[in-house]
Amino acid sequence: MDYKKFQRRKKNTGQGKSSWLNTYADMITLVLVFFILLFSMSQIDVKKFKAVADSYRERAIFDLQPSIIPADQPAENGDDMDNQSNNGELEDMPASEKEDERDAGQSGENEDSLDKVLNEVQKYLENEGLTDVVSANRTDRGVVLILQENVLFETGEAEIIDEGKPFLDKIGVLLNRIPNHVRVEGHTDSRPIATYRYPSNWELSGARASSVIRYIIDHNNVKPNRFQAVGYADTRPKAENTSPENWQRNRRVEMIILEPKNNS
Repeated sequence: MDYKKFQRRKKNTGQGKSSWLNTYADMITLVLVFFILLFSMSQIDVKKFKAVADSYRERAIFDLQPSIIPADQPAENGDDMDNQSNNGELEDMPASEKEDERDAGQSGENEDSLDKVLNEVQKYLENEGLTDVVSANRTDRGVVLILQENVLFETGEAEIIDEGKPFLDKIGVLLNRIPNHVRVEGHTDSRPIATYRYPSNWELSGARASSVIRYIIDHNNVKPNRFQAVGYADTRPKAENTSPENWQRNRRVEMIILEPKNNS
């Protein structure tokens, strides 16, 4: 065998083996770099992650578990969260429950206010000697003063009689001491009326309520925007319209000192 050919064949065989090893080493190196890269990407920057978690917690997204990273002092953090939760109970309460609580509070205040008004009215009527001609009582509408027709009007008329004017002056003094709004209601008995000025009991009852308001405003300097005038004719009787006595009871003017919530 030619020695030179053997040496050349041996040299070529060695170079092929060396090329394969280089390729394998490159592949192993690339795989190693790949895993190092994956490992480096899997590491969490704790400070940055906590900052992100805190920003979301401020927006109330992570109310129950603000972060997956354990806190250094879980007990203290838990207490802080409990305190924040307790402090925010009223803010988290539904609007309907808040309104119910406010209404309950206002209702209690109105009850106390109207009780005081009723006591003041009753004392005033006693001191002025008006208990025989006017009665005062408490209803769900407010404090009601009932004025009989014969104290203020002639039968079938709506002009204030002279005997009734001093009485209305005293009522005006009373209303100046009370800030509540007042609704004045006119009522008649069931007997029909048909005159030029008052074609029916509706016109008569409304005119009587307006006459009372107009007199109090003109002679006692009470603000007009505190009053409402209503005529009910014979639709709300106090007694059955079966006798002269009951007719007289039904012919009346009622002055309702309203609850503050009914002021309008």
